[in-house]
Amino acid sequence: MKDDELKKAYKHLKKDVLMKDVLKSTPPLAFLPNKNLYQSLIRAIVSQQLSTKAAATIYDRFLNLFPNKDPDANIVLRLDDEHLRSCGLSYQKAGYLKNIAQFSITNGLDYRKLYRKTDEDLIAHLTQIKGVGQWTVEMILMFSLNRPDVFPVDDLGIQNAMKKLYGLDGKGKQLHQQMIEVAEQWRPYRTIACRHLWKWKDDNA
Repeated sequence: MKDDELKKAYKHLKKDVLMKDVLKSTPPLAFLPNKNLYQSLIRAIVSQQLSTKAAATIYDRFLNLFPNKDPDANIVLRLDDEHLRSCGLSYQKAGYLKNIAQFSITNGLDYRKLYRKTDEDLIAHLTQIKGVGQWTVEMILMFSLNRPDVFPVDDLGIQNAMKKLYGLDGKGKQLHQQMIEVAEQWRPYRTIACRHLWKWKDDNA
């Protein structure tokens, strides 16, 4: 995101008084697109339901299984599950990584082609892969493609941050609706708001 657009985004988000405090207390964001969508998907799967530290440790061990730390799809498919589990992956995640590898070979994960898809189309396209759900693709949209207006309503970190900051008391679908209503005022920069909320939550845990 260019500086002018980012300034515009922050000006808009600061209209929300509570979000304004969050922005003041958290550092500026870095926007570094990652054009290796295959590897981004793999990392997202590894990171599911893990702390940031645990995910980083397991992902590094995973990369060490491969020459030059390059998890080539063909090699991933040749590895047995026990070998993949040696770095801390569950059987389920090992299977999901193989699904991603197979999809990459069969369908391709070319950044230039996928970047042209809308958020909704990309979610529909990548969730064809067994093990890749909407949350996983939302992380790709936010951190690899730098899409500015993604709102991962199912993310536990965002749920807890918004419950704490805005006093939301709903559960399940009711909580989702409360979150969506609050986040409407952040459009079209919900990604930026959420990235600051994650940092704010971690700093105030």
